[in-house]
Amino acid sequence: MAKVAFIGLGVMGFPMARHLKDKGHEVTVYNRTAAKAAEWVKQHGGKSAATPAEAAKGQDIVMTMVGNDDDVFSVTTGPGGVLETMSKGAILIDHTTASADCARKVFAAAKAKGIDFIDAPVSGGQAGAENGKLTVMCGGEAGPFEKAKPVMDSYARAVTLLGPAGAGQLTKMVNQICIAGLVQALSEGIAFAEKAGLDADLVLDVISKGAAQSWQMENRGKTMHARKFDFGFAVDWMRKDLGIAMAEAKRNGAKLPVTTIVAGYYDEVSKAGGNRWDTSSLITRL
Repeated sequence: MAKVAFIGLGVMGFPMARHLKDKGHEVTVYNRTAAKAAEWVKQHGGKSAATPAEAAKGQDIVMTMVGNDDDVFSVTTGPGGVLETMSKGAILIDHTTASADCARKVFAAAKAKGIDFIDAPVSGGQAGAENGKLTVMCGGEAGPFEKAKPVMDSYARAVTLLGPAGAGQLTKMVNQICIAGLVQALSEGIAFAEKAGLDADLVLDVISKGAAQSWQMENRGKTMHARKFDFGFAVDWMRKDLGIAMAEAKRNGAKLPVTTIVAGYYDEVSKAGGNRWDTSSLITRL
């Protein structure tokens, strides 16, 4: 079993840290809002720390799950960040969805201190985190990955090394690009079925057995028809993720015509008051 620090106890981090504790790992947590960390300890045991650096001291593995690039730099390379106190040979894993450039910079900063780094964004949403069935996309070196994988398995159904530092974040961008197009198509299909006077739930039952089937259809189709949008991953987080993907596309020359349009649609949903709805709320535009 490993000694682990978990930094960031949001809707994803809170249950991910719980799975680590349930699997027998020794867990210390930190959260910017200290009351959240205190609540986690009250529910699950373990310890909390006053700063990321304090949480990271003496740990085998340090995991971060925060909001964006600036947050990642703050808790890793910034004053009071985990790299101030991590031991040589320890492993830093960042589960935040951030830019590939951020991942490469933290990798270099960690390496300079003799610390290994893995960028490891996840897919599966709040339900995946709560049920321990996340997909983890990793970038980094093979040796540290093999050491860390059994620990990440605590909350995942798939943990895969995709390439060097930044490859995990690039793969998450592909994931979000694909989801954006799928949700828009699903929104249009359901709205069309409703306008046509069809039983949309029955239609979804039928077409989900054929070539149109997808995770989004299986898990969000009927809730979209019912206009229920309280399933975790918020519109504003998707806007952030698609912004990262589009910025990367400008650098590498990839064309993202549909993604660019759908990102604009999410901006509309957010401005209309749906910023905290889940991403399936794209149908409200129609």
